[in-house]
This record gives sequence, C-alpha cells and structure tokens, in this order.
Amino acid sequence: MTTLYGIPNCDTVKKARTWLDDQGIAYAFHDFKKAGVPPQLDAWVTALGWETVLNRKGTTWRKLDPAQQAAVHDAASAGALMRAQPSVIKRPVVEWNDGSVTVGFTPEAWAARRT
Repeated sequence: MTTLYGIPNCDTVKKARTWLDDQGIAYAFHDFKKAGVPPQLDAWVTALGWETVLNRKGTTWRKLDPAQQAAVHDAASAGALMRAQPSVIKRPVVEWNDGSVTVGFTPEAWAARRT
C-alpha cells in the first residue's frame, strides 16, 4: 500500500492527500507529529540524499539558530536533526506501491507515475 508521511495541517500535504483521493489511490497516512519519524528515514536519505529530504526553506529550518544549521553537514547530522524536529522533513514523503519513494508534491510528476 502507498503510504504518505507528513503533518496534517501542512498545505502541501493537504493538496497531496486531496490529489490521491481524487485519483482513487488508496493510501495510509503517517502523521510525523503523532507517530514520530519512521525507521525508514535512513532509507529515504540513502535513496534520495539528505539534501532532498531536509527542508531548508521551511519555517522550522529558518527558526533554528545559525549554529544548529551549520551543524548539519552530512547524512548523519541531517538525520539526527530530522528525528529531533520532524517538521524539518520536506513533505510529503510518499512510499509508493512499487517500492519507490518521492519527496514533495507536484500534480504533474505524480500524474506521470500513473502512465
């Protein structure tokens, strides 16, 4: 089954969930705030790169002090920050039925997956 990871009040996650519903794609939702960061975080980082999974444009990143930001320089330090502050993970993360993983939402890219 497809699993969508994120935070329910995130606008991008809301758009992604609506898109999946509109397409009739069944999925499970994993709420980072309630269920925590899953063990698959390391696999996501390996598959996509920590620079892709870590959201450096979001509010949570911008609120970190410069020393905390500077301390993130590799997969291990990024993973530690993402586990401590799940809101810094770019959303949504989706584990698709075919075993692939994507981060972020663009309707065009997701539609292309269906063809």
